[in-house]
Amino acid sequence: MYNNEFEKDTPWDDLHEECGVFGMYDFDGGDVASTIYYGLFALQHRGQESCGIAVTDTYGERKVHSKKGLGLVNEVFDEESLQKLKGNLGVGHVRYSTAGASTIENAQPLVLNYVKGTLGLAHNGNLINAPELRKELALTGAIFQTTIDSEVIAYHIARERVNSASAEEAVMKALRKVKGSYSLVVMSPRKLIGARDPFGFRPLCIGKRDNAYILASESCALDTIGAEFIRDVEPGEVVTISPEYGIQSYKDMCQEKHA
Repeated sequence: MYNNEFEKDTPWDDLHEECGVFGMYDFDGGDVASTIYYGLFALQHRGQESCGIAVTDTYGERKVHSKKGLGLVNEVFDEESLQKLKGNLGVGHVRYSTAGASTIENAQPLVLNYVKGTLGLAHNGNLINAPELRKELALTGAIFQTTIDSEVIAYHIARERVNSASAEEAVMKALRKVKGSYSLVVMSPRKLIGARDPFGFRPLCIGKRDNAYILASESCALDTIGAEFIRDVEPGEVVTISPEYGIQSYKDMCQEKHA
């Protein structure tokens, strides 16, 4: 659904891939920002308005470093800026706006600091019940920094995490509230989480390179970084990637195809 300022003049103007997401977790502790950059470069056709990368290290201070901006990947990032993004776990995003204005505030990934730590999220899709969910949050005191659906998902994940045993449990609880299309990658302090909507409207696949795992919108991003394609994330599936357990799959929502 487009805001008025993004109404298109012709039917074929609506044919866009609408954002690309990329996540990477190097279990050996290597920095991932440069690889995420090349992955986003391969996904550039999915969005040219803005892009961003957020990374953290899982072995030290666990501080999140991020950079995002309007423009193409090679316009927003250079070698110097990538060198500053130190961390072995990260998520990236290229954006084509389907909801919310094309502004720096609406660029992704979103980074939220909350009681359980820091959450980084990159999202591709549209929620049909975003206005209701946003109003529900606003009435409980939430203050929004963006006008995009992704922030609604991020807020709900953060709220569910407070009373959940794990980050992936919080993700699943939050996604049960949303209706629409989505693929997302979530960076928690020690996990990389990926999810697709039950209808599979938005793509997401899993790859591996050496001792690092990758989530990406398309396998072309895996080819670009020399990673092996493992499989697609199934519609409705939530996957969690961690050094302790490798890839864990949760398929509770796979048969829940909400209207």
